[in-house]
Amino acid sequence: MNTQQMNEDAFELKMQQLVKSQREYFNSNVTRSVEFRIEQLKKLKKIIVEHENEMHEAIYKDFSKSKFENQLIEYYPLLDEIEIAIKNVKKWAQHKSVKTNLLNFPGKSYLVPEPLGVSLVIGAWNLPYNLSLTPLIGSMVAGNTTILKPSELPTNTSSLMAKMINENFDSNYLHVVEGAIPETTALLKQRYDKIFFTGSPMVGKIVNKAAAEHLTNVTLELGGKNPSIFTKDCALKMSVKRMIWARFINSGQFCITADYALVHKDIKEEFLKLAVQEIEKNNFSVENSNFVQIINERNFDRVTKLIDQNKVYYGGTFDREKRIIHPTILNNVSLKDAVMQEEIFGPVLPVIEYETLDEAFEIIKSFEKPLAAYLFSDSNATKERFLNEIPFGSGAINDCVMQISNPNLPFGGVGHSGMGRYHGKYSFECFSHFKGVLDKPTAIETNLKYYGYSEKRMKIMKLLS
Repeated sequence: MNTQQMNEDAFELKMQQLVKSQREYFNSNVTRSVEFRIEQLKKLKKIIVEHENEMHEAIYKDFSKSKFENQLIEYYPLLDEIEIAIKNVKKWAQHKSVKTNLLNFPGKSYLVPEPLGVSLVIGAWNLPYNLSLTPLIGSMVAGNTTILKPSELPTNTSSLMAKMINENFDSNYLHVVEGAIPETTALLKQRYDKIFFTGSPMVGKIVNKAAAEHLTNVTLELGGKNPSIFTKDCALKMSVKRMIWARFINSGQFCITADYALVHKDIKEEFLKLAVQEIEKNNFSVENSNFVQIINERNFDRVTKLIDQNKVYYGGTFDREKRIIHPTILNNVSLKDAVMQEEIFGPVLPVIEYETLDEAFEIIKSFEKPLAAYLFSDSNATKERFLNEIPFGSGAINDCVMQISNPNLPFGGVGHSGMGRYHGKYSFECFSHFKGVLDKPTAIETNLKYYGYSEKRMKIMKLLS
């Protein structure tokens, strides 16, 4: 046996012990107490606040992401998520009464939320704090123990999260495991009560297959080709302003941003003109604190290969040494182009012209169900058609990506873009099981259900059901 194999076996054994220890801790019932959950959530918030500057510094080293953008899409949303959890956990954890049918009169029926057990959370690299710690908060508020595996690509943020969690929490309750594919593979060999994964559909299939070996409950937050439709009756200037901001925030490395624009032929030229004006007005750059680097060279090379220079309407320039791809608009794009064969995950916007709404909808339906979809229109009839005919995880009308900022809306995919949902109370539900309970007194009982069946009894039971 070589050294590498010995190291892998030793790590797998260590993960077995970690899961075993967390399961024993969970079975001690410590984490089920609502007071314990609130205490731990307050502790996590305090740790995040105390490490704010370090969080900004770490993510700047990984992406050149500014403090302001980090606060906007990662730091403050995390604090909001914790505050919502602390404020509502007592209500969420209560028994929830439901109606009882006449057949079970005078009983009462209710749902009992309970934590699932030991959770594994596998985070994503594009929003490393948000997409790792938000599901962690959901697991905590539901009363589980959790192993967190952040993405290894942003090394500084991964290391900082490990420090923040592992130095302040009992590993039997919360623990961060760093590493790449070998470590993730070893983790996935263990049996959990919940696996929460954020990433690509390709890796999502691997995670789901591993979970199936143990019949483990899974939530998958994946991605896809997110459409944005611009009808000829939309408020074009404001629509473009909102979409351009959303398209280029985090340099397009955002799973719910608009991946391509479907623009009615009558407004396409004006759309392109306004889009360029909006880009130039914002002057996107790292120096202006409103642009970030591509995560690594591999993703940089992947995105730049999607740029057909013959179809560049604006931009199309890049700097591999700095890992910067400047905002780019591609015009006259066809569905056969490379940029339409995969999720872009970079600052490139393909524009496709359409003539009828039927044509636009047909294009969207030619892809797998998207994680998000957006419509810019002032027509109520068009809005109804969009909502009724286009499947998507979450979306917005006359805006883009901002649905994620409302904690009362669930976030999650459908079909190829994922399964399950979270944020706010949906995070609590995501990491909980709701036991259905019928509670009956013993003083009263009918003989309807007991042996001695007859047509008359069955008719009565049918009426009471």
